[in-house]
Amino acid sequence: MRVNLEQAIAKLKRGEVVAIPTETVYGLAADASNENALQQIYAIKERPANNPLIVHIATKAQVGDWAAEFSPLAQKLAHAFWPGAFTLVLPAKPEVLKIVRAGESTVALRIPEHAMTQQVLKESGLGLAAPSANKSTQLSPTTASHVAHGLGEHVPVLDGGACKIGIESTIVAVEGDEWRLLRLGMIGEAAIALVAGKPANKNKQATPRAPGQHLLHYSPITPIKLFDSKSDLIDFATTHKGCVALMIGDGEIASGKTFNLPNNPHTLAEKLYDTLHQMDALNAALLLIEAPPNQTEWLAIKDRLSRASHKTL
Repeated sequence: MRVNLEQAIAKLKRGEVVAIPTETVYGLAADASNENALQQIYAIKERPANNPLIVHIATKAQVGDWAAEFSPLAQKLAHAFWPGAFTLVLPAKPEVLKIVRAGESTVALRIPEHAMTQQVLKESGLGLAAPSANKSTQLSPTTASHVAHGLGEHVPVLDGGACKIGIESTIVAVEGDEWRLLRLGMIGEAAIALVAGKPANKNKQATPRAPGQHLLHYSPITPIKLFDSKSDLIDFATTHKGCVALMIGDGEIASGKTFNLPNNPHTLAEKLYDTLHQMDALNAALLLIEAPPNQTEWLAIKDRLSRASHKTL
């Protein structure tokens, strides 16, 4: 069910959920200070209770409402990458609801860049928890139609058009003067290290849980098989009928439909989930996907495809 801006804000202030657009993917939003509203998110998504939520805020001035510490390093990263596809995990204030934190001592915060969602945040005055508006582990939505298809027409959706980045935000945990990369996104590790003035701390033992860390995630209903080379994919398709293929750049399979995406990581990321939604709708036996190169600028896309294909590895 489509709602306009005023209706979306009214519903959120009443403790209801609304799917909202961001520049990354559509999020299933609810008031992050309302436990009953947050329970609706978990129920609709069928989301595990040990998976924390990202709280979306309008300005850096609101960080203090949620975080017990906003260190100089965290402030430096926030100044460089907010608003945008960047999430900071910071030590949480004790009053931040346990359901938001999934029992962690940290809280994840992001200032989205999407103009419509900025309006929602500013006019409502709320911090909004907004995980991707899909069933847990399934394909993330990048259009309002994806949300309706995945969650049903009864879920209110604020239609802000297609998402421009197309995959989820980079997530970085900061404590004091140390930072850790928890989830890959289109803001890469090298760019973060340049702003931080130091490399990431690779000690995973102290890493808090964050969204997107499950091995199976971002997954279509149809099984996926990844191929490191275009030729291997084409050879496989000659002996396995009823498949649909996704290739980077040129190429096609002889039997079955082929989708081609540009050999550019940012353009491909923007179109990736929408293409996978289209492929999934064809009810093929198997989705054959050419994996991107093992290069820094492709790592976030490679991560999403690896998790999407986990059940068939």
